[in-house]
Amino acid sequence: MGVGGKFWDLLKPYARHEGFDFLRNKRVAVDLSFWIVQHETAIKARARSPHLRLTFFRTINLFSKFGAFPVFVVDGSPSHLKSQARIARFFRSSGIDSSSLPVAEDGIPAERNSTFTKYVQECVDLLELLGIPVLKAKGEAEALCGQLNLEGDVDACITSDSDALLFGAKCVIKSFQSNSKEPFECYYMSDIEAGLGLKRKHLIAISLLVGNDHDLNGVQGIGLDTALRFVQTFSEDEILNRLRDIGNGEASLFQGGIQYVDDNVPSSDESSLKTKLSHCSFCGHPGSKKAHFKSSCEYCITNMGEGCMKKPEGFKCRCSSCDMDYKEKEQKKQENWRLKVLNKIALELNFPNEEIIEMHLCNNHGYFSANDGPCISWESPKTEMLVDFLAFHQHWEPSYIRQRMLPILSTLFLRDMAKNPVNNLLYGQYEFDSIDRLKIRNGHKFYVVKWKRAAPSINSVAFTTPQEELVMLQDAVIEVDEPISGLDESDVPKIHNSDGCYFLLTDENMELVQAAFPEEVDRFLQEKELKELKRRKASVMPETPPKPTGVQLNITEFYRSTKAKKPETESGEDLTHISVGRNAEAGKEKRKPSGSNLPKSVRRRLLFD
Repeated sequence: MGVGGKFWDLLKPYARHEGFDFLRNKRVAVDLSFWIVQHETAIKARARSPHLRLTFFRTINLFSKFGAFPVFVVDGSPSHLKSQARIARFFRSSGIDSSSLPVAEDGIPAERNSTFTKYVQECVDLLELLGIPVLKAKGEAEALCGQLNLEGDVDACITSDSDALLFGAKCVIKSFQSNSKEPFECYYMSDIEAGLGLKRKHLIAISLLVGNDHDLNGVQGIGLDTALRFVQTFSEDEILNRLRDIGNGEASLFQGGIQYVDDNVPSSDESSLKTKLSHCSFCGHPGSKKAHFKSSCEYCITNMGEGCMKKPEGFKCRCSSCDMDYKEKEQKKQENWRLKVLNKIALELNFPNEEIIEMHLCNNHGYFSANDGPCISWESPKTEMLVDFLAFHQHWEPSYIRQRMLPILSTLFLRDMAKNPVNNLLYGQYEFDSIDRLKIRNGHKFYVVKWKRAAPSINSVAFTTPQEELVMLQDAVIEVDEPISGLDESDVPKIHNSDGCYFLLTDENMELVQAAFPEEVDRFLQEKELKELKRRKASVMPETPPKPTGVQLNITEFYRSTKAKKPETESGEDLTHISVGRNAEAGKEKRKPSGSNLPKSVRRRLLFD
């Protein structure tokens, strides 16, 4: 999608991989269609309504885990050029002759696929229940995303469509992986300009030459490398005008060569002088071979009375005459290449397409005025309506929906507490208890916060026992058989039992917790520091030696004899019988393993051999 010819591969060397907190407290425009078309992996997992599932979990991750403020943008009515390109792409992928495809009338856009439109509307309903703003574009969603980024309404765009750069986007996030130290693959327009020397109009020119979503063919015979090399020879202010001149067949562009600043065009005298110069066949320098045998030339350094040195294989003379000849040959080569490109462009009918140029340069892609700007605001989720919506479409249990929503609710609660600490209860049921520990995930630190179920009011008749409290918390944390892919993974609260009291544990951003509950954070850090000091003291404290008994033992008591005394037998007792019994007992003792220190193979042989 976007500019053809593997355009993303051209920009790949200039991509940045940003860290976990890159979008923290930033506004980001999201191309909703980009997410919906990625639900094929969920279809393979046989999940119900994968477009809703993907949108639900990704929005929660983007809002709670990454701390961003997302603004979703949906497509409007496509232009007739986009409709023609879509039909051509379908026939091309189906192997049908493109000459038989229908053509959309000029100015009459074709309606989008009804199934896809239904998916988009369902996702919009879901996002509105989550309290996330949704904007509708007049045409393409990536066009409005680029305009919002250009005008400073958002800080970045999330889309895989490279057209967003042509519409003015300054930072495009092509992809992100939630379980990574550097989850965001970002493309900055400033980096592209510094690395390739390309600006916005240069990118538009490349899309006209190699093809785009509105003109799949582009100019026949011109690939991405040729287009890049061609547009780099012009400045941003003149590139589109030069394409117009070429399309109009202006004869002056087909005459003369490309002039370079460092090129010295030879004069007629120098040209005539260069043709008269001959080179030695032995050393390869200017002069005759006969003269160089008598004495070495100025380019060869030898002893007095010796001739020139034989030229090595692949030798090229670098005298002023040869340098000028090389420059003329290179200039002719560049001129021939330039003329070929100009001829290919001139053969295209109605090139360049002014409607495509105007579409990319226009900054009026939304249903709002330039003075007022877009209306963007984030609201609290409509929890109960959202539960009913997902229970109907996904057949999820209400407790499972509330469980998955808890990260976004806790993030909203902490943000509200940091600004205006009025409501002390999360979801009207849980109160902040303490910070349990510090957690590191993918190289990023989080606070694990303990939430305790709020005690009932004094006037309330019903009281909650510890067993009932555990049941309530377990209802908030349940397991389902439906698999969750890596892209959909979200933080799930866990139950913690401490002295008969049950708590919910959630992972929260450290800065957010610090802003909402600074005293609790200070208390946690002090306790952690005290524990660390005790641990260090215990590790450096030497072991106390055993106290002496004060009594010196004699040599016979210190080294006791290991010899066994002979047993005393009664008169008449058979000594032979006693010795046989002892030997039998000794045999049994030999079969017993001596201890657990023996290897497993030895113990096995002693037991079973």
